[in-house]
Amino acid sequence: MSDLILTPNIPGADDFYAELLATHEGLTKAESDALNARLVLVLANQIGDRKVLSQALGAAALKQEDAA
Repeated sequence: MSDLILTPNIPGADDFYAELLATHEGLTKAESDALNARLVLVLANQIGDRKVLSQALGAAALKQEDAA
């Protein structure tokens, strides 16, 4: 596989975001957190490339630090 893609790469990105929000609708914080954890694991399995997954973890950690 290739390196992590950090530019927009989802057709209908706004529709996907709306679907993601709708999936969380009505859930408690704990249920929403559990859904997110399951989603991360499902998508990580789909990607299946440890290098890309490590890059994704690093990119997510940077975004978290930038927000602080």
